[in-house]
Amino acid sequence: MTLNTSRRGFLKSAAAAAAVLYVGARPNGALAAGAAPAQLNPFVKISADGTVTAIVKHFEKGQGPATGLTTLIAEELGVSMEDIQYEFAPSDPSRYANLAFGQIQGTGGSTAMANSFLQYRQAGAAAREMLIQAAAEVWGADAAELTLVDGIIKGEGHEAPLAEFVAAAAQMEAPAEPRLKDPSEFRLIGNAKVKRKDTLPKTNGTAMYAMDLHLPNQMVVVIIRSPRMGGLASGFDDANAKEIKGYIRAAVLPNQAGVAVYAEDTWGAFQARDAITVDWDFSNAESRSSDQIREELLAALSTDPEYNVTGADLAVTAAQIGGAAKVVERTFYFPLLAHAPMEPLTCTIEADEDGGVTLHDGCQFPTGPHMALVQIFQLPMEKVRISTMFAGGSFGRRATPTADYQVEAALAFALTDRSRPVKLVWSREDDITGGYYRPAVAHRVRIGLDADGNIAGWDHRIAAQPILKGTAFESMLVHDGVDHSSVEGVAGSPYQIPGQHVGLTDVAKATTVLWWRSVGHTHTAYVMETMLDQAARAAGRDPVEFRLALLKGGGADQQRLAGVLKLAAEKGGWGSAPEGRSQGIAVHKSFGSYVAEVVEISGNANDGVKIEKVTCAVDCGIAVNPDVIKAQMEGGIGYGLGHVMRNEITLTEGEVDQSNFPDYEPLRIGDIGAIEVHIVASAEMPTGVGEPGTPPSAPALANAIAVNGPLVTELPMNLNGVSFA
Repeated sequence: MTLNTSRRGFLKSAAAAAAVLYVGARPNGALAAGAAPAQLNPFVKISADGTVTAIVKHFEKGQGPATGLTTLIAEELGVSMEDIQYEFAPSDPSRYANLAFGQIQGTGGSTAMANSFLQYRQAGAAAREMLIQAAAEVWGADAAELTLVDGIIKGEGHEAPLAEFVAAAAQMEAPAEPRLKDPSEFRLIGNAKVKRKDTLPKTNGTAMYAMDLHLPNQMVVVIIRSPRMGGLASGFDDANAKEIKGYIRAAVLPNQAGVAVYAEDTWGAFQARDAITVDWDFSNAESRSSDQIREELLAALSTDPEYNVTGADLAVTAAQIGGAAKVVERTFYFPLLAHAPMEPLTCTIEADEDGGVTLHDGCQFPTGPHMALVQIFQLPMEKVRISTMFAGGSFGRRATPTADYQVEAALAFALTDRSRPVKLVWSREDDITGGYYRPAVAHRVRIGLDADGNIAGWDHRIAAQPILKGTAFESMLVHDGVDHSSVEGVAGSPYQIPGQHVGLTDVAKATTVLWWRSVGHTHTAYVMETMLDQAARAAGRDPVEFRLALLKGGGADQQRLAGVLKLAAEKGGWGSAPEGRSQGIAVHKSFGSYVAEVVEISGNANDGVKIEKVTCAVDCGIAVNPDVIKAQMEGGIGYGLGHVMRNEITLTEGEVDQSNFPDYEPLRIGDIGAIEVHIVASAEMPTGVGEPGTPPSAPALANAIAVNGPLVTELPMNLNGVSFA
């Protein structure tokens, strides 16, 4: 059973245990252990009855850390996956920080396994050595001759379950450098038969999502938000709402970003909201329409770039292209996109007996809302608790720099007498129209080819609505004015492209924008990989051979990218598609992982394209949970293809046109015939899998369509010349 417990509950349960062994690291990084969690950063908890619990610091939105981090501890400790459970860590960045983000606790950027791999293995190994040492002392045996396998310590004629030694081990100092198992000893890491720990509770209905939570005497609150970014509520009329059963009251939020509508239940709240009229001040609100935004982005491509990203001399690049035997040029436009997770945003706040508050949430970045609630309620850090629950998807939406929906809930709760819990609920319409979209972006690329079909120069212009500027992440990911999220996947590409100039120009945001599954790679991979195909065809060369030539003679980056490219081509039957079918290929590095995909289609753009098969090759370092990796590749591929096929968010005078799945249609299970995933065996450290499957999928599809039709340079495809069967 999975437990979702608050920090306070965690500490109380620990204090009540007769003997509990906690193993983790002190704030200075040194391993530590003890019978109580004080001054510890525990990743492993072993109760007196031998129950082993992994304390998971990354939240679970379907991407698998509850299984992956548990696997690491089970492997090193020496217990089976059936005999270990997990619970989500409390909010405390001093102890549970994401090592990739600094002093911030959060899940994102496909970092969960990469930043926790050694941390969790060391905690499991330390617990193993302490238990074995305790057994050795009891038995008068040599610890070096004892083993711990499937929860049983044995050796030198002795055998007993680890539970018998928890009390003694809890009194020991943790080893400074516990021995990590050699990969040859792995029984769980890399085992394709290890299944997800969260499958059973999610299928039998016992898993608790934030939307499932119903606290005694709670109120439900929904928000009437400004239909345009920047609009402020100046007043409202709720006369008609007072006739709605269950309606309690309404109030303008202190920041004027909307009107909170309180009711006894969700239906009453939604009905009352529809009956309320709001007076909006749009004097500083967005009023542009999508056509204007598109034209501004495209116009920016014709000016000198605001930032020279690669430092290449533009005049030199222009001369190289000007003197080329052939020039290939294309302009691309990418619309705003919504995240559209299956579980709309929701969270619940309640008052605690000690004057603090607890936030119950599928919380992706606990540090943000924790700090926000500290400020809103003027409480010390320890009086704000976050109980992290399952989340039904995110794709980046639950990790806003502004903690937007948690702040909404907190402000709505602050307007009450705090005697009743307040549950904030978003509808699907709220989600689709509620802002925080993948930015609109435009690219223009000119490639010069010499007489032998080799690249002589590459001029790449990008105009984008920056994500990170003005956020708490600016100091980390904006350098010399360049928002890394706008250019990642082009700047720093493993391809060895001579004379490549990359220029960036920022364009004012039309709405709030946010990272979206694979962030900038969603558009940069599309442009890079379709343009490489166009250049290869102009040169009369095979697209795979053309790419391999740009990776030849390089270092590990180039070799690993070439490796997945060759594997995908081999497994996908590159160049031998059945009659009536076409193939496209794309390869891309993102979040430290290398992914290549072959998309095989039947039909054509005019008569209807059917995606028959996608063959994927992934190199993500050590494959901790192959089953999870396979699922993430499949999900990432589907996410990328579904959006490029038919999704966009458009604005009319600043207001979002789409509202629900009928006009923002997700991928259907019948849209893809089959997906085949091949995982490269590797001894490298694990890297990301939650996002890297998405970037190559769309360009591989575009390249397949372009074999017998046009290259789609403006998305979505169904509105730009492509029909789907």
